[in-house]
Amino acid sequence: MMELAVELEGRKAEGRLADLYRRHAPDAVRLAWLITGNEAQAEDLAHDAFIRVAGRFGDLRDPDAFNAYLKRTVINLANSLFRRRRVERAFLETEGRAVRPSAETVEHDPVEREQMWRTLMVLPPRQRAAIVLRYYEDMTEVQTADLLQCPVGTVKSLVSRGLETLRREVER
Repeated sequence: MMELAVELEGRKAEGRLADLYRRHAPDAVRLAWLITGNEAQAEDLAHDAFIRVAGRFGDLRDPDAFNAYLKRTVINLANSLFRRRRVERAFLETEGRAVRPSAETVEHDPVEREQMWRTLMVLPPRQRAAIVLRYYEDMTEVQTADLLQCPVGTVKSLVSRGLETLRREVER
């Protein structure tokens, strides 16, 4: 009898987890893709973020905030990825090896879209994240500041500097 109760409870938890995944994973993948510009990396980041947040779901003070925690985790994981790449590049440069972008980083979309994504990828990760959250995720400055864990003024500055850089790149 006890085994049946444990099994039923396990199925309920699986059902809740599957429901959370269906509701939130597509948005997390989209956010990660907007930040990284790479579909495979975006899927990996989103899945890793989901696993981390879902593992702590029981600890969340406000279960309705799952989506915000998931987005914050995607951003943190993306920042870690970029930091790791920067360290790897620095190491390779000190070893005298040239760093070449991989073929998988190039998207095969229409020309204009590809140019825009390349331009967006020129931005530093925090500026890119701020612009993605503000304009692609349609978040307010306050919401963006909360997710980036910085003051609203910093979000305004990041967005302003990022847009200025994008304008200069587009004009060229």
